[in-house]
Amino acid sequence: MTFKSNSFGNTLIAGAGPAAFAAAVQAGKGGYSNKLGLANRAGEHSEQLQEYFERNGFEVSSLFAPHLDQNLNGKTAIHYFYPSLSEVNDLWETIILCTPSHTYIEVLKELNIKNLKRAKRVVLLSPGIGSAATIIEQLALDIEVISLSAYYAATKLPAEDPFTAYTKAVKKKVYVGSRYKNSSFAHVLADFIRSIGPEAEILSSAVEAEARSITTYVHPPLFMNPVALREILREDKSVKSMYKLYPEGPISQHAIKAMNGLWKELSEVASCLGAKPINLLEFLNDDNYPVHEYTLSRNDICQFPSFSPEKQEYLLYIRYTAILIDPFSAPDENGTYFDFSKVPFAQVKRARSGKWVLPRVPLEDYHKLKLVTELAVKAGISMPVAHSLLRAFEEEAARFSQTHHASFENYIPEGREETC
Repeated sequence: MTFKSNSFGNTLIAGAGPAAFAAAVQAGKGGYSNKLGLANRAGEHSEQLQEYFERNGFEVSSLFAPHLDQNLNGKTAIHYFYPSLSEVNDLWETIILCTPSHTYIEVLKELNIKNLKRAKRVVLLSPGIGSAATIIEQLALDIEVISLSAYYAATKLPAEDPFTAYTKAVKKKVYVGSRYKNSSFAHVLADFIRSIGPEAEILSSAVEAEARSITTYVHPPLFMNPVALREILREDKSVKSMYKLYPEGPISQHAIKAMNGLWKELSEVASCLGAKPINLLEFLNDDNYPVHEYTLSRNDICQFPSFSPEKQEYLLYIRYTAILIDPFSAPDENGTYFDFSKVPFAQVKRARSGKWVLPRVPLEDYHKLKLVTELAVKAGISMPVAHSLLRAFEEEAARFSQTHHASFENYIPEGREETC
């Protein structure tokens, strides 16, 4: 299928972080957008951006790691910058939300989305299970809402240049789903994703795509337990790693048991919302990072959902031990493979205000899981594993706050409704 240039139309990027800058450059430089706008919530970051644009010109930059397609590097003009979401005018046909999923409702309300009569669609760059349905229900939106399974890359703003997005990796595959069946724009968006590198597959609904983000299943059990949280919630530098076995990291029989249990709970909610549940082991292996068939047979992978919980946990544990090293790397002269699992924990940082800032992992995972449990309550679905993980996060955050006599800048504890 061939797409005309400017197929996004006038495009507004909501958010001003690394993903927003990268998406803006690809939409502009790649010829997908006509006019390009950037809008951010009022605050210190918006003020800094305004000053930067006035000094350096209204454009944003994006760079890709040397092993990625260098033709993607570049800049694009920002035709409109809104330092406050409430200032956005009725010019935009495509709105891309590059903000954490738990802020979607607030962001769309601040944008006065119902007054943006030219808006045809809202794209959710990094939603959780139920994000599109919640937006449509709470805001009574009658325009297209389209979800990606996850943001298609790993992008950051380097400390030495906080106005240039740096992409160090792209995903293997991304799924796209719209509230409308046979959406023509889903094909346009899939083409946009492919232009960056990942494969893109169109599914039958937004929730089908939302249910195919691997972090939804993996991050809470690995990073919302006391072992991981005490590495994240500490002032001194952690020397442990996110994907190593206990005591070097958080992976233990307990974390694996929670992962397997959470997958089943999330699958029940996803199924209730109309999505086909995933085969967790197959998704980990085929869509994310594989291991040798000698380690995990194709039969065990394909038959994973039919096995007993004990065998499922055993196979998941094998998978995580198999990727402690990169099983497809070439060993050095000493027979040492690349240390795949040595990924440092992101940790809390103190902001200028004196408050503490929680890292994106696991804060965004906490909020996504919280939304699913709220949907589960409405559907009468019990999620004991999910609730135990949420409690662990809340209790460790409260412990840190009490110990340091300080609050968090980006997290306010709220009461949660428990399932029966």
